[in-house]
Amino acid sequence: MFTGIVEQLGRVSGSVLQDGNLRVTVAPQRPWTDLALGESIAVNGTCLTVTAWNAEGFTVDLSRETLAKTAPQWQVGSAVNLERAMTAQARFGGHVVSGHVDGVGEVLRVEAQPGAYTMTVRAPAPLARYLVPKGSVTVDGVSLTVVDVGGPAGSRADLRADEFTLWLVPHTLEVTTLHTWAAGTRVNLEADQMAKYAERLLLMRDWTPPATTPEVGA
Repeated sequence: MFTGIVEQLGRVSGSVLQDGNLRVTVAPQRPWTDLALGESIAVNGTCLTVTAWNAEGFTVDLSRETLAKTAPQWQVGSAVNLERAMTAQARFGGHVVSGHVDGVGEVLRVEAQPGAYTMTVRAPAPLARYLVPKGSVTVDGVSLTVVDVGGPAGSRADLRADEFTLWLVPHTLEVTTLHTWAAGTRVNLEADQMAKYAERLLLMRDWTPPATTPEVGA
């Protein structure tokens, strides 16, 4: 599990396609000397397993499914947000993040404001129901607060139901890749886990399990 608080930036230093899967090597800004094989690292919000590491960086494998469900951010030279899986002793600074990307969104606008920037993002239509004003969303691995959304129960009539806005302060832009965003940038989105659990509970509230058929000979 992660919290969406980026620990440091990294850069893709190697990317090799093998039988439809991708082997990616990432070089963190500050090398981690205590990595373990098999541990999880969120790379731009995607939970990936360390398959090899050395003083320069670590290697992860991306399956075809992962490549199909995440933004195309795996080219050599690309900057990425990094967060190691949280420990029981760590501060919980963001929100509950699984590292399982729900879909790819697109940045529509980036606008400078006094002391901050506002960004408008369009999410895949199935994610719109999880977006609420002042709720949480993970964008490229960064825990962020949704400011405004459109559609039913939204807070801005000029936004579509699948569009939401973010306010980003200079510190966030400095320590993450978000300063590179521009109109057209594709980003990994993970909706708030709590919203998805609540929806499932409501949908299952009136469900009745099918009657079991006695086994032959019972």
